[in-house]
Amino acid sequence: MNLGSHRPGFDNSDQPHAALADRSQHLELSKTASGFNANDYVVYPAHGVGQILAIQKQAVAGASLEFFVVYFAKNKMTLRVPTQKAANLGMRKLSDHTTIEHVRQTLGQAPNKARSNWSRLVQESASKINSGDIIALAEVIRDLYRPARTLGQSYSDQQLYLVAFERLARKLLLFNGSPRRK
Repeated sequence: MNLGSHRPGFDNSDQPHAALADRSQHLELSKTASGFNANDYVVYPAHGVGQILAIQKQAVAGASLEFFVVYFAKNKMTLRVPTQKAANLGMRKLSDHTTIEHVRQTLGQAPNKARSNWSRLVQESASKINSGDIIALAEVIRDLYRPARTLGQSYSDQQLYLVAFERLARKLLLFNGSPRRK
């Protein structure tokens, strides 16, 4: 039975739904009151460093909202962050020279001794990583680093160390590649 013959011209799968098309109309903007511009690199706590591709206005449920369109190259992911909630979500600019110097000092310190149970330490390390704070990342790296000749690091500690290391490395690479700020 051919259903297409009963309803000629019914196939509209290649056309966007009218209600979605109305809602998804957006206007490209270049700057917001929050201080972020298109093409700026930002830190988003849960995903690390991303680049603002655009600042868009969209009509959502009858209200006009403004969004940052942030692309995370490492994860090949694009995220839309409401501009009014960006600060509450922890989105911020890259670190300055003073903060980077504090990171270097933190990495040079002796690791803190573990004083609680293993699951609590893993939870604390994960929350530091997801905080987006570059100093907290340095603390996790400092505390979880084990030289190759030393055994005794669990698989989860190794994974937390690698995640923290990669995020800190991306932040430092972008810092070193950016114009010097004074």
